[in-house]
Amino acid sequence: MRNVISLNEGWKFIQEDAGLPAALPADWQDVTLPHSWNAVDGMDGNGSFTRGTFWYARSFAAPKQPLPGGRVYVQVNAAGQQADVYVNGEKVAHHEGGYSKFRADVTDFCKDGEDNLLVIACSNERLERVYPQSADFTFYGGLYRGVDLISVPAAHFDLDHLGGSGLKVTPKPTTRGGAEFELESWVTGGDENFTVLYSIKNAAGKEVAGGCRPCDDTKITLFVPHAELWSPEHPYLYTVTATLQRRNEAYDEVSCRSGVRSFRCEPDKGFILNGVPTPLRGVSRHQDQLYKGNALTRADHYADAAIIKELGANTIRLAHYQHSEDFYDACDELGFVIWAEIPFISVMSPDPEAHQNCISQMKELITQAYNHPCICFWGISNEILIGGISQQLVDNHHELNALVKEMDPTRLTTIAHVSSTPVNGPMHRITDTESYNHYFGWYGGKIEDNAPWVDKFHAEHPDICLGLSEYGCEGIITYHGPNPQCKDYSEEYQALYHEGMAQMIDERPWLWATHVWNMFDFGCAARNEGGVAGRNNKGLVTIDRKTRKDSFYVYQAYWTKAPMVHIAGRRYAQRAGETTKVKVYSNQPTVTLYLNSEVVGVKTGYRVFEFEVALADGHNQLVAIAGDVADSISLEKVEKEPAIYVLPEFNERQEGVANWFKTVGSMDLDAPMEFPEGYYSIKDTMEEISNNDEAMAIVRKAVKLATNFDLAPGVGMWDMMKKMTLESMTTMTANMPDGFIESINAQLIKIKK
Repeated sequence: MRNVISLNEGWKFIQEDAGLPAALPADWQDVTLPHSWNAVDGMDGNGSFTRGTFWYARSFAAPKQPLPGGRVYVQVNAAGQQADVYVNGEKVAHHEGGYSKFRADVTDFCKDGEDNLLVIACSNERLERVYPQSADFTFYGGLYRGVDLISVPAAHFDLDHLGGSGLKVTPKPTTRGGAEFELESWVTGGDENFTVLYSIKNAAGKEVAGGCRPCDDTKITLFVPHAELWSPEHPYLYTVTATLQRRNEAYDEVSCRSGVRSFRCEPDKGFILNGVPTPLRGVSRHQDQLYKGNALTRADHYADAAIIKELGANTIRLAHYQHSEDFYDACDELGFVIWAEIPFISVMSPDPEAHQNCISQMKELITQAYNHPCICFWGISNEILIGGISQQLVDNHHELNALVKEMDPTRLTTIAHVSSTPVNGPMHRITDTESYNHYFGWYGGKIEDNAPWVDKFHAEHPDICLGLSEYGCEGIITYHGPNPQCKDYSEEYQALYHEGMAQMIDERPWLWATHVWNMFDFGCAARNEGGVAGRNNKGLVTIDRKTRKDSFYVYQAYWTKAPMVHIAGRRYAQRAGETTKVKVYSNQPTVTLYLNSEVVGVKTGYRVFEFEVALADGHNQLVAIAGDVADSISLEKVEKEPAIYVLPEFNERQEGVANWFKTVGSMDLDAPMEFPEGYYSIKDTMEEISNNDEAMAIVRKAVKLATNFDLAPGVGMWDMMKKMTLESMTTMTANMPDGFIESINAQLIKIKK
């Protein structure tokens, strides 16, 4: 029978390109998998992260099968981003793509005894043919999902196809009240003496269907009467097992859990699960944690899923790559509808080999994750027009979509458009559903702009199923104030933003899915804003998972069924002024607020309740009661609020914009925009403008004022943004004053190319 042996212990590691060792190195660092060399520098704010080819080594004993002809495989569960695998000095595998598992049959390279040497060269260096090319997150290097050794007899379920399990399960509910399970498995080394026995067991472990097929033709459909349906409210799982049998002896066995559900999307009704309209409301998730990088354990993944369940979400977009099998397992169990995608993101490489890598990563994702009932959507790209559009890019998308539909006609395809993607253009109607990444109220426009935009798109494109794949804003729990404003990075503005978004979304059930960006703060070594470098701080929860920001409870009030109440602003603990606003989030209809045991007021409303409170001198206790639930916080009345509550550069940026207009005060900003040939303008890309120091200095200053990004060639977010024009960036830039973009253009058109 199959034997899976963990090889996560006993590794040696060296953070340099040391080359292939002839023996197990004694002087390399001792490490245990999962491991990433970017666990710290990928998020610690030093401005970059280590990229290179580094080496892992360990010895192992080759397991022996009791029958002749057995095979031994090394399984790498993920290696960021490329890897070469060696056994006893011989190269046995090369893999490109940092998020999927791959295997190598090492049988013929092993020798008897304990002294087989396994070496893996792992690289997160940029290759033009491997995705992701550029993106707003750290590309962690390392063996961050562990390594296994798999021993199987000569006849076994296939281990050589795209990292798959050798078993494919497709359950379909029927009108007879049951479900048909279409089963297929692939056998290596079998003959007429072998059969495949199939078994389906319910959640209680009782067999409810079974069947048998010759091992050379293993397709079969089994009927399960009175089948339980899988849903977020009732994530019922069956266990499907395929056993490779030779007469009275089982040679190999594989199994998976499966769920029965039907689903579709309609433009005017949104997502429909098991015949019931079910608006998908949830979050996006990156897989890293504080000073672990993406080297997470199974317990870490399950803990993340539990926090998202606590939020009340019923969907997760797993950005921007294949996630761990452990997390898909957790989503099956807890009942999340999943959007799974590949890292075809931001910038398309024109290299034909890169497109083949895209195809390869998609094939691996579908093959390896196919059996998970939580997955209902395959995503083919994210914000890809940041790097510009071409016919090749459009064609590649059509090819990817066709590939997905060929491999898996049971699920829907989707795409995440960058905000500036034209509402009419060739990128629409490629996939079954579409979503936009909009940040009105943070990078562009106002919170109130979101509703008119989606309504207008929906009216003009009534045949497109529309969703929001990203929306959000930074929230840093140090910053507070009575008058939150866009780009002040305060916890209060983040909560205010999400109050508006949650209400807007709640009123539009036809949005097939909405995904907050992001559930957790995550590592992005290139970022430096809001006083917290190396992170994207748009999470509803901090990167260490210790603090749920107030915005977390906005969604809990909208999405959870269990009674809840939360007083916002507990970290805004010292307040000045005669009165202060206190917000309470609850899914109950009435909230009573007490101040120092006295009733402040009773409010009846929907999700967000606001009270004006006159604090007593010194410390005050506030208690909110809503039905049978209560919450309390302590606030101190002070003469002056702490300076740390305000991000210093927020005021500096406000002054900077004013000074900018003083500098260009002599220009007629009401004049028509002109773009004289041979001179720079806002229609040029960042990369073109960077060829002239004077022009680049103007643009860098303007971008810093407008977005708080320091856009320097070759640094930070440059690779992702260099193909963008200033004109296109205006759709992603927050609340620019009248005349700002005109003033930039007026300066650029004076500079000859």
